[in-house]
Amino acid sequence: MTSYTLIKVGNDYVVRADDQCILRIGSRRRAAQLIGEARLLLNSLAAPEAQDESPNDPSLRRKTSEAP
Repeated sequence: MTSYTLIKVGNDYVVRADDQCILRIGSRRRAAQLIGEARLLLNSLAAPEAQDESPNDPSLRRKTSEAP
């Protein structure tokens, strides 16, 4: 999981993901909101990938026709 940090540089705030600067913004509150939204989006993208390949899902089972 990505680690987000918020650093004050001059009059602006810099959002860092791991060791990379990804955003510079003037409002600390808005930067914190954006970090929260990014975490929600990344978590929502990770959850469906884990559920896509469920072998117990009846809609994924195929009926095989038997040869006469």
